[in-house]
Amino acid sequence: MSQSFERAFVAQLEQRLTEVSPLMQVLVGPRQVGKTTGIRQLLARTPGPSHYANADDVLVTDRTWLLEQWQKALLLGDGALLVVDEVQKIPNWSEVIKSLWDQQTHRLRVVLLGSSSLQIQTGLTESLVGRFELTRVYHWTFSELKTAFGYDLERYLLYGGYPGAVPFEGDADRWYAYMKDAIVESVIGKDILQNRKVANPALFRQAFEILCRYPAQEISYTKLLGQLQDKGNTDLIKYYLELYAGAFLIYSLEKYSAKAWLTRSSSPKILAACPALYTMTAGPQALSDPELRGRVFELAVGAELLQLQGALFYWREKNAEVDFVYVHQGRVHAIEVKSGRKKSAKGLETFLGYFPAARPVILTPDNFAQLSENPKKFLAAL
Repeated sequence: MSQSFERAFVAQLEQRLTEVSPLMQVLVGPRQVGKTTGIRQLLARTPGPSHYANADDVLVTDRTWLLEQWQKALLLGDGALLVVDEVQKIPNWSEVIKSLWDQQTHRLRVVLLGSSSLQIQTGLTESLVGRFELTRVYHWTFSELKTAFGYDLERYLLYGGYPGAVPFEGDADRWYAYMKDAIVESVIGKDILQNRKVANPALFRQAFEILCRYPAQEISYTKLLGQLQDKGNTDLIKYYLELYAGAFLIYSLEKYSAKAWLTRSSSPKILAACPALYTMTAGPQALSDPELRGRVFELAVGAELLQLQGALFYWREKNAEVDFVYVHQGRVHAIEVKSGRKKSAKGLETFLGYFPAARPVILTPDNFAQLSENPKKFLAAL
């Protein structure tokens, strides 16, 4: 991983921690995207005393260990920065943190992070309501990989997402093994199956492979269920998708509609969280097919739009479709991705007939870099 490149969340954290009486800062996100590296960059330039503790570094972690780290930071003086990494490994961590924070509010500046997003998010909603700010750290964007590693679009569509896999790109077997063992299996085996009830783990793993093979494609729950080697119902697929989304692996977009009940009943559009997850399951040769390559470019666009604040949908009415509908603060952007795959050209026009206040956006391989570099500026300029 590029140690010199700094992701945007580092500066955001630094700014928040310099405010008067900052809330706890909590980082969640997928494995292997630089959360700990970013924290070390922050600590290296943070003025004043700080204490970093990693629950991964000790054999036995309990609430006493967490109390010990808190007190070490307190002894450094008021305003010291305490960072606890892999915090989810401490039993009842959120209750302990809540108790310590409420007893000594704002004596410390606190940052919590870890590799199991599902566990951390559960603790936040159960115990720490109103005491924290959440920062989601997503997969590396095209712009970040271009700056840090010299990626071009073709390389991004093949391998984009995980900087730790960069050294293995020249050896397909090593790259695949890293993706499978260090990332996907770690997330499925440790973050999901150890923390959520899944009746058939083998079926759950099979669902991941199947879902990744539908890049940016709308597909019914019934059809997805039919491909699993098991009897079940559509609620099973919805549950699987919910778990994979919570672990930052696969997302499902709902159809945009002014009527909420139509949105909830729509077939999902499947988005792997980054192009590398598709390449891992389908193989790099899949991009030689123009239709599939177009789908992967559409996936890449959708994965970056998902990182923005707001909500992301797709839209279809018979043969008319709009690839993405991005809604933020009352503004609706209808986004058409020109990717080379065959489809009706009337989707955008039809959508604007239904929703005339929407802003049309055409995204192509030529302007994708501008979107990736500064999405807000790109959309505001149109």
